Amino acid sequence: MNKSHEVEYCNLELRFDRRQVQNLIRDLIQEGYSLYWSETDAHFLISIRTGRKLVKLRFQRIRNRYKIVGDYTIKDERLSVLLEKLINDTRGHAVVKRIKDRNIVIENIMFGEVIRLVEVSGMEHKIIYQRKPFVTTEEMMQAFQSKRAEERAVVLRYELDYELSVLHEALEADAEADIAASKERLVHLRLEMLQLEL
Repeated sequence: MNKSHEVEYCNLELRFDRRQVQNLIRDLIQEGYSLYWSETDAHFLISIRTGRKLVKLRFQRIRNRYKIVGDYTIKDERLSVLLEKLINDTRGHAVVKRIKDRNIVIENIMFGEVIRLVEVSGMEHKIIYQRKPFVTTEEMMQAFQSKRAEERAVVLRYELDYELSVLHEALEADAEADIAASKERLVHLRLEMLQLEL
């Protein structure tokens, strides 16, 4: 294992059914991890021994489903691979920070896909990749015809979270143009949210 390998998983939004949690436990055992788990009416906890460290994955129970909660710092490469497979399989959302040899690569993941990739080296901040929004005409027609404001509100919350993370990065980088653009986008998202709540 590379000693400088470290990955932080923040703002995780992963939802599972019981079978997926059981598959995760099976995969961890097959990878040779020593682990134990416990369950209450509200939570499910998996404790994984990685060398001398103990990583505790916390799941919140919501009806018959589970949602992973908390931020995690993983220094074990195999465990990182399993966690990223989980993000992909559940089409989850996360901000992943890879720290290696004094460089940080930040991935913004939505619905299991990287939508933005930023490299930070010292004071330098470089956008390596940013997915352009792509909406088909058919999707636009369905959105206009849809009367289900609650579905839009759920998506809108993700958009707000993402835009807040963009603003945070712009503030850290002291990028005035990006800060102004992000604030403007947040104003529009806020107005839309207020309209949906009426």
